[in-house]
Amino acid sequence: MNSDTDSKREKALAAIELLEKIYPSALCALTYDGEPWKLLVMARLSAQCTDKRVNTVCETLFHEYPTPNALADADISRVMDIVRPCGLYRVKAADIISCAKRLVTVYGGVLPDSMEELLTFDGVGRKVANLLLGDIYKKPAVVVDTHCIRITKRLGLIDENVKQPEKIEKYLSLLLPPEKQSDFCHRIVMLGREYCPARGYDCAVCPLNKVCANANKTEKGCAKQ
Repeated sequence: MNSDTDSKREKALAAIELLEKIYPSALCALTYDGEPWKLLVMARLSAQCTDKRVNTVCETLFHEYPTPNALADADISRVMDIVRPCGLYRVKAADIISCAKRLVTVYGGVLPDSMEELLTFDGVGRKVANLLLGDIYKKPAVVVDTHCIRITKRLGLIDENVKQPEKIEKYLSLLLPPEKQSDFCHRIVMLGREYCPARGYDCAVCPLNKVCANANKTEKGCAKQ
């Protein structure tokens, strides 16, 4: 491992320490009752949609379809009506019904715990699979969402020219201790919403400004963007 990677690892550890103080509880923004299949469904619905809206929509969805078996047998037109507020509702409705059917018929209702198997579910990519692996099975997992990409670049952990989420995931997995990865990603989402949004952020009030490359750029200082 080269000196640049070592330096970024030290910065990552410093950021983790600060984040743990700010957000002692690393909570998933998708609120569910602990049943793994529900997080699978919610994660699929969250694509290009806010977690808050998914949480609201799923109150109705899970009331009408309280088990994966019920969702697997659901009428797609009714599911489309329910998930319409999440956007892309035709594709999402088809995917979550397909996921429920696969979960029931292939896995007996038990969500698999490997990346390879999770990627066989319709609509599930590495971001969703890592969320499931980390949140449900407590495995090392880096969830590369928009908050993660934006903030890790601002911190200076990821180079600006790296665009591919899978490359970002791979590099962060080298910087973050395995047991800290999932919670780091949850806390980054919290930080992004409270202090570091895409626009209008103020480095002067951000609790990570002492370790953030963006806050210490002399040409920007700590001004709102």
